[in-house]
Amino acid sequence: MTGAPPASASSTDRAAAFPPPPVQAVVLAGGQGSRLRPYTDDRPKPMVEIPGTGVPIIGHQLAWLAAEGVTDAVVSCGHLAGVLQEWLAGAALPLRVTTVVEDEPLGRGGGLKYAARRLPYPDRAWYATNGDVWTRFPLREMAAFHAEREAVATLALARPRIPWGVVETNEFGQVLDFVEAPPSPYPVNAGVYVFAPEFAALLPDVGDHERTTFPRLARERRLAGYPLPQGAYWRAIDTAKDLAEAARELRAQGAL
Repeated sequence: MTGAPPASASSTDRAAAFPPPPVQAVVLAGGQGSRLRPYTDDRPKPMVEIPGTGVPIIGHQLAWLAAEGVTDAVVSCGHLAGVLQEWLAGAALPLRVTTVVEDEPLGRGGGLKYAARRLPYPDRAWYATNGDVWTRFPLREMAAFHAEREAVATLALARPRIPWGVVETNEFGQVLDFVEAPPSPYPVNAGVYVFAPEFAALLPDVGDHERTTFPRLARERRLAGYPLPQGAYWRAIDTAKDLAEAARELRAQGAL
């Protein structure tokens, strides 16, 4: 008897059409964090603790990556690398961690390429994240989005709140309303990525991939942008104000 295949077989076929989500990641943790002084006078930026959490930013990142199926992470160190390496060596981490330190500044793209050489599975896709990002969203869904579009690179897109109130007007210039700290109308690079295995070879040895590799891939329509799901938490920790606001937001969510 012939006919349509069972729904379970169809679902299996669809799942088999895409590779499994990445199990490896690079964390870029070499920034000096000058706008976070004095917190960063004696520690690198990812080692700064969000008040009330008891864990540095990178600790939360590694826990999130592990919860999303990552088994191996390469942490790229720079400013006060020894402080970060010492903490990693003594922490009870939920995944395997390797550290690399640049002998000389390579720029963001060069640093990413240098760290990617230490990934355990060079023929598989990988995640990357900036070391100053505090976020939670389903990375596996982002990996599926990346695979469906056959992208070489996919970046997460956030809509952070504008730090000022805005004024709404009509076509006659009459003020209609005041809106306090609305979401940005434009998405920004959220500092979280999914990369195909071949992406590392496209990175510059020295320099910034956001000025070289990303524009090239965009022109070739091989760069994708994954909008963070509605309600997903995201914040870049750049200033002392960001630390305080992150702590307040996490308390409001019951996460502290």
